[in-house]
Amino acid sequence: MSLMQELNHKALRLGVPLSVHLDLTYRCNERCEHCYLDHEDFGEMTTAELKSLLKQLASAGVFFLTMSGGEPLVRQDCFELIEYARALGFNVKLKTNAILIGEREAKRLRALGVEQIQISVYSHRPDVHDGITKVQGSLLRTLNAVRLLRAHDLKVTIANVLMKNNFQDGDGVRTLAQELGAHYSLDPTITPMIDGDRSVLRYGIPASELPGLFHNPNLVGDVESFCAPPPPVDDDVREGLPCSAGHTACYISPYGDLYPCVQFPLLCGNVRRQSFLEIWQSSAQLEEVRSIRGKDLSGCSSCTHLGTCTRCPGLAFMEGNMRGPSIADCEKSFARTGIPSKNLQAKRASSMEPASAQDLIQIQGIAIAPVVGTAAHAEASSVRA
Repeated sequence: MSLMQELNHKALRLGVPLSVHLDLTYRCNERCEHCYLDHEDFGEMTTAELKSLLKQLASAGVFFLTMSGGEPLVRQDCFELIEYARALGFNVKLKTNAILIGEREAKRLRALGVEQIQISVYSHRPDVHDGITKVQGSLLRTLNAVRLLRAHDLKVTIANVLMKNNFQDGDGVRTLAQELGAHYSLDPTITPMIDGDRSVLRYGIPASELPGLFHNPNLVGDVESFCAPPPPVDDDVREGLPCSAGHTACYISPYGDLYPCVQFPLLCGNVRRQSFLEIWQSSAQLEEVRSIRGKDLSGCSSCTHLGTCTRCPGLAFMEGNMRGPSIADCEKSFARTGIPSKNLQAKRASSMEPASAQDLIQIQGIAIAPVVGTAAHAEASSVRA
């Protein structure tokens, strides 16, 4: 067992929230066509509120802290908050589009000891990348920032969300990452907007293109292993947890709403109304999420892919049932292995359409009165890549 596995096992056993994803803002200086966020500011947490929250997270045992948005660097207090988080001992990861990072910012991030910076790059071709971000020259600015960060010996991951307009560019972005000395990650998943709008799903890669993507050794590594048929499902898998969301990790929005994950819009409480620890230990919603095991997943529990599927409970929740399948993940399992999941077989047999826009679960925040006498800072959200 690796050190990280041992740490996760211990956190799970003790009920410790090992990792928190905190969006400092939903505001953003790009307008990515596939983004799931509303970029307006409806009353973000203030600097004082965020510092109080960070102290609570540290006391609760959180170690890994992802600071994101929108674009976190549009907040004037972003570096102040990073510095405060580092002083509390957090391992900090920053998600950013990096177009606001110059020499001074790169030097500061290095001085603060930020563990990793994740940067979204959609193509090695400026016309494609800028076409997705809707900001002319954004690729050039982003890559200049990557070079500055690497020059200061900071770890950089180039995150590539693959979709209809750029899936042919996966190899090009991976090569670019290698040339820049950055890590590379890809994700072919487009998620519905935070308000339940499914229109952004039209940007997703057609299911017919997924097999080619998943059988490309430049993108997935060992194809034979990645695309191997699933092993037999045993009791360990049936009794296993579907995901770490809500168990050792959670997500907090700029407005203080707490969810199991950034992709799992089940509202569990608000840190402006309750303490973080009170929500973590007493939320009925989190207790429900934690009660679910592989054997409890309708349809999935008897599927051959149960132990290897990338099923996201958040996507399943948005499709109507956190204990049900995520059809998008069923498609991925089929594309990898050539073996249709049980739910995909049923869907095809009944010609059932995916959940309609009206049926999609929407994130519902808790209404908070505006804080009098404070200026709202902000930034916008992180596309998962």
